[in-house]
Amino acid sequence: MIRLTEPAVAVELSGITKTFPGVVANDDVNLAVRSGEIHAVVGENGAGKTTLMKILYGMLRPDGGTISVDGRTTHFRSPKDAIAAGIGMVHQHFMLATNFTVLENVVLGSEPARAGALDFDGARTRIQELSEAYGVPLDPDRLIEDLAVGERQRVEIVKVLYRGARILILDEPTAVLVPQEVEDLFRHLRELKERGVTIVFISHKLDEVLEIADTITVIRDGHTVATVKPKDVTARQLAELMVGSELPTPETRESTVTEELVLSVRDLGVLIGERWPIRNVSFEIHHGEVVGIAGVEGNGQRELVEALLGLLTPTEGTIRLGDVDITGWPTRRRREAGIGYIPEDRQGRGLLLPSPLWENAMLGHQTVDPFRRGPWVDRGGAHRRTEEMIRGYGVMTPGPDTPALALSGGNQQKLIVGREMVAEPKVLIASQPTRGIDVGAQAAVWEQIRRARAAGLALLLISADLEELIGLSDTLYVILRGSLVARIDPAAVTPEELGSYMTGAREEATA
Repeated sequence: MIRLTEPAVAVELSGITKTFPGVVANDDVNLAVRSGEIHAVVGENGAGKTTLMKILYGMLRPDGGTISVDGRTTHFRSPKDAIAAGIGMVHQHFMLATNFTVLENVVLGSEPARAGALDFDGARTRIQELSEAYGVPLDPDRLIEDLAVGERQRVEIVKVLYRGARILILDEPTAVLVPQEVEDLFRHLRELKERGVTIVFISHKLDEVLEIADTITVIRDGHTVATVKPKDVTARQLAELMVGSELPTPETRESTVTEELVLSVRDLGVLIGERWPIRNVSFEIHHGEVVGIAGVEGNGQRELVEALLGLLTPTEGTIRLGDVDITGWPTRRRREAGIGYIPEDRQGRGLLLPSPLWENAMLGHQTVDPFRRGPWVDRGGAHRRTEEMIRGYGVMTPGPDTPALALSGGNQQKLIVGREMVAEPKVLIASQPTRGIDVGAQAAVWEQIRRARAAGLALLLISADLEELIGLSDTLYVILRGSLVARIDPAAVTPEELGSYMTGAREEATA
């Protein structure tokens, strides 16, 4: 009789502790990942997942505890040590040079050499071998800027495999993918698993975790609270383990839309060089209405937002705020006139990370009360407004003088949402407002959007989360190659159908 035994443990973190000034990020955390399994790690932002993964990848050193790889205790001083031990990490925000080819990105930092010269032919052959062996198809000679988001992710995966990774850490790998791309990714992950690769999968999307993971570890408040098998737990139970509450939904079907027009865009187009990133874009937003825009990233969403904010000058078309033509207005004037903005990149475009929260609370509103006293900054007014945001939007922080970089991603996002909401804008442009935040912070942002909508706010919502778009939007458009190609009833479409429109598999004339 053959006795089946569980695979050996590939990675074991025991008693990991890591503290920062005023914060205990990891407190006696334990994680054991078996060889050849997909092991998901879930938890709220600030729960300690990212810190734990940075320790495993050598980006941080623990204050206590041990790391074992293949049964041997080891100490990583840098990612170079982790890579040498066979560990690779694909970050949530891809680290690719878009003007380089796939091949150039894969070998960057590990350039192949033969007889003292760069051996790109050998690298090309190796990349093709990895692509075929692991079921991750790639053309080594294509430019990154010409690749879809899902293809760019494949480049990141092949990049770590090229460096010899046997243990792969994926940080929020589905955050920017449409459903069809998620299916492709999961197929590739299963291929990797079949080939013996061990995968640590970090995600906030519990339904996806339940689909792809062999084992799930839940971290809350810096502690390991449970390790479970997907067949033994539901998404609701996972959410309760993570945050102590039920899994939130973005559902909001009671109409609050009025006849009063707030923002009107007509035949908008932007020419950059010889390229039209957006063209012939027309839509309207009324008081109490959420207009959602769905699209695979890179189809003109960013340029549309920048044109609405005045960061790009339209080549054709008009933008009206109420009955006023603002097409030629500068950004500052638009902001002062009542256009709010939640940027997709909260750290790069939404915050000054080393600066205190009260300074960050002023960004985009520094010329108006309560931040201004004559020509000077009103520090007292800024502190009071920041304290109002902290209380009203549940920002977990010691106080207004805390630097923004000390906040978790979810709390950074709550601060940005609060900054824009308390300014009482006429229209709010929200780009990826819940990307990369946990279910608790996500629920808080959804609730603020619902409240603002009920109070009459006009909102343009751009998101890669299709359930979020369907649940929150009153009107839903699809953007493809810079144009709005479909207008869809959110109450009558599924995420899969919406994904088909986004990839061009289904077509519908713009209403």
